[in-house]
Order: sequence, then C-alpha cells, then structure tokens
Amino acid sequence: MSSKSSDEPDPRASPCIRRCCLDDTDVCVGCGRTLGEILEWNEAGDERRRQIREQAARRVRQSAR
Repeated sequence: MSSKSSDEPDPRASPCIRRCCLDDTDVCVGCGRTLGEILEWNEAGDERRRQIREQAARRVRQSAR
C-alpha cells in the first residue's frame, strides 16, 4: 500500500490548464508558472516539480485577490 496521499497530485502531471497566456511579468495567467518554470518542467525532477506547482498555485491565489 502506498503512503502517498490520494489528495497529492502526481508529481509528473503538469499544472497546465490550457489557458496559456503570459502576462507582463512572463507568468502564465492560466497555471501561474513563470516562463522559466514552463521551460524547465520536462527536465525537472519530482521534488522540483512539486516546488514549481506550489509556487505557481501561490501566484494564482495572489492574482485572484
């Protein structure tokens, strides 16, 4: 049995929601990733992807304010 929470996303799954459009600071308005993070995604390991996903989610929450 896995100790991984069922709420935890697959670390390989991209946070992309297919609303790709970069704002003036090169942050995607759809998923919240920076252009650099988007380019890094395919080569990033699971831990780095988790960090990117957390940072992107924080940006999306902040932009909704």
